[in-house]
Amino acid sequence: MAKTSKIEQEPARHQKGKEDAGGETLEKKLWKAADKLRKNMDAAEYKHVVLGLIFLKYISDAFEEQYQNLVSQIADGADPEDKNEYLAEKVFFVPATARWNYIQGRATQPTIGKDIDDAMDAIEKDNPLLRGVLPKVFAQEKLDKASLGGLVNLVGSATLGTKEAQSKDILGQVFEYFLGEFALSEGKKGGQFYTPQSVVKLLVEMLEPYEGRVFDPCCGSGGMFVQSEKFIKKHQDYYKKKGTQGIASQLNPTDRISIYGQESNQTTWRLAKMNLSIRGIDSSNVKWNNEGSFLNDAHKDLKADYIIANPPFNDSDWSGELLRNDARWKVLGEQLTPPVGNANYAWIQHFLYHLAPTGQAGFVLSKGSLTTNTAGEGEIRKALIEKGWMDCIVNLPTKLFLNTQIPACLWFLSRNRKGNGSSLPLRSRENEILFIDARNMGFLVNRKNRDLSPEDIDLIAGTYHNWRNPDGNYEDVAGFCKVATIDEVAKLNYVLTPGRYVGLADEEDDFNFVERFTNLKAELEKQIAEEADLNEKIRQNLSKIKLPVNAV
Repeated sequence: MAKTSKIEQEPARHQKGKEDAGGETLEKKLWKAADKLRKNMDAAEYKHVVLGLIFLKYISDAFEEQYQNLVSQIADGADPEDKNEYLAEKVFFVPATARWNYIQGRATQPTIGKDIDDAMDAIEKDNPLLRGVLPKVFAQEKLDKASLGGLVNLVGSATLGTKEAQSKDILGQVFEYFLGEFALSEGKKGGQFYTPQSVVKLLVEMLEPYEGRVFDPCCGSGGMFVQSEKFIKKHQDYYKKKGTQGIASQLNPTDRISIYGQESNQTTWRLAKMNLSIRGIDSSNVKWNNEGSFLNDAHKDLKADYIIANPPFNDSDWSGELLRNDARWKVLGEQLTPPVGNANYAWIQHFLYHLAPTGQAGFVLSKGSLTTNTAGEGEIRKALIEKGWMDCIVNLPTKLFLNTQIPACLWFLSRNRKGNGSSLPLRSRENEILFIDARNMGFLVNRKNRDLSPEDIDLIAGTYHNWRNPDGNYEDVAGFCKVATIDEVAKLNYVLTPGRYVGLADEEDDFNFVERFTNLKAELEKQIAEEADLNEKIRQNLSKIKLPVNAV
């Protein structure tokens, strides 16, 4: 069995939030209360109301803490109303009518919606980095003002922006949890702005973006960037605890990586800007334009050290007919134009075009991309493999993504697989491709959604690191992982499906039929109970509907 590399031996579990005596985290309690106040408002609209208020509370908390510090230093010449005093501490300046105490004091007023919109406007005027970012959706008629006031009081009960709260990443946990819950509530539409956290973690853990330029040309709400910063922080803390001077011991996330992004959906881009701002991550190079990365590449000259992305699956509406002779289709040394009807291979070449000479990319695509030969896609895949830039393929379990049931996989590419020039020591693997079949991993969150556990992420990432690291201890495992040569892949017509290489798992002699049957029976009973509960709720709701007397 593949063993974990030395970096993956550290503890992987991180408590998402501090639990109270009843076992509920702050973010879960806030979500339940906020969701009750939603009433008939669509989740797609309500998320901007809730997340906007959470962001406002955060910057107001941070401002208030600095304000009180300055008040205590007035005798020494400090001015609590001087914007520069806050800029120096990387704190957003909040005008008097936008401060939380003022807003919460007006929570029961019928004008509370307009008051909040005005507060958002005032903050944007005083903070150029936030211009065009904050939502102004609070005065709309369909938003019940009593519920809005209740939401203001609810958010006001949490301390989010003080230095102590920031050190615990309380707001980050709340914001991330709410993004996930709203994505679940929106279903397919929610997947447009949210990639499941476990998938993002897996991509980042495998790529290990310790330093350099990190690029996501379809960045959604910015989860890839957040996770990259968390990755560095986690390893930094780990090495400090060990008292060693390892590769991550001196890393400062904000100094070691710079982020570049692009998003075509403006409301999603606003979510990304807020998501990054609450963590103090510089988002000045996260750009929006409604044409998108293909038609209007906002970072034409960028050569990134890492590309981490989840582009739309099988996108047929990418304006490919307007880009037949684009320079990006020559990145493999010859003109290899992707098909108009599917953007998968356009994304692959877009990523390659933006990779530095020693750059690496990890991204999500539909599983069909591993075998397709439609309209030249097979030729592009063949050229990519023969060029030696194909590093690893991971076959993912089903039901991981909220916006599609299409089976997905992870691609890992490298412009330099000789092992030199990278920020990490890597061995030469020019003639090899690693295949990992993780289809049977993960656990069911509910009937529709599956997730990867920290142990799953450790095993997959550890297998990859053991294969590519000079001191790795890699072994092929039947049914799970296999290293194939380019010649072996060529014999299978350049198909990249892991199942074609890893084979079947060895039969276990000690298979426990009774245990397996009991587990399956319990899972079936759970599903039946969930369906019965759902049917009862529907029956209760229908019984509340009063039909007109003459309706029969």
